[in-house]
Amino acid sequence: MFESIESPRELFTYQLGAALTMEKTVLDMLGQLETAAQREQLKEQLRHHATETEQQIRNLEQAFQALGVEVDDKPCPAIEGIEKEGQALIKKADDGLVDAVILSGAADTEHHEISVYEGLITKAEAMGEQDIVALLQENLEQEQHTLEEVKQATERAAAASAGAPSA
Repeated sequence: MFESIESPRELFTYQLGAALTMEKTVLDMLGQLETAAQREQLKEQLRHHATETEQQIRNLEQAFQALGVEVDDKPCPAIEGIEKEGQALIKKADDGLVDAVILSGAADTEHHEISVYEGLITKAEAMGEQDIVALLQENLEQEQHTLEEVKQATERAAAASAGAPSA
């Protein structure tokens, strides 16, 4: 869509496309992580977040519609890097550590997503796009909530492993 980005609106639209790619990548990752997860509680959290991510994708698609432009995915190298790092660590980790690796990667992902949405919201507000702000704010709040859940699950996992004998 863009050979060069020449206006704040074009920049916003490009970054919205990158956010869409980010969420689609996360949705794929969640399925893979659910398969790798050891504890049923973590598997359930990943399934729940997949449902939220599907809604976040719909919200981003609605934002494109509100702008009057076609939905247009753009590259998101940051999420690809987070995914690649997580996959490599899962392969290296002992089965008993896989859930800890998944939670660490989930925290990294949530921090990135929160940052992306905060930036998009700031730009949408500056453009006076309040309908889009509302869609992005919904996504941001879900990501913030998910990060809190990840932190709690990490604390539980750390406490459980602290009581386990080490190798």
